[in-house]
Amino acid sequence: MARSISYITGSQLLSLRRQPNIAIIDVRDDERGYDGHIAGSLHYASGSFSENISNLIQQVKGKDTLVFHCALSQVRGPTCARRFANYLEDVKEEAGIKNIMVLERGFNGWEASGRPVCRCSDVPCKGEVA
Repeated sequence: MARSISYITGSQLLSLRRQPNIAIIDVRDDERGYDGHIAGSLHYASGSFSENISNLIQQVKGKDTLVFHCALSQVRGPTCARRFANYLEDVKEEAGIKNIMVLERGFNGWEASGRPVCRCSDVPCKGEVA
């Protein structure tokens, strides 16, 4: 049975994002570098996402909720979330992931709502907000 993917609002994510069991996965491509990003998010560009899923699984060990987003969360974010869910199904790997979510309105909606944006160039982002 296919794993379900749900949506999370920016308000919900704002209140949950500092919990240690959540990882935010930014699948935007080059625009992350000049638009900023959600503090603490991991960057896995959509263009090379499929080749890097096994790296992502290693990087999110200990997390049970992953929140994917792109600029608007209309194509790349949901597509990568589905690819990740399908990968877990195909390899029969649980990896401890219970929830796969997509951020409604994506990064653009997050930023437009006045939520905190980080402009660091650290990889991975250490989570400071500019």
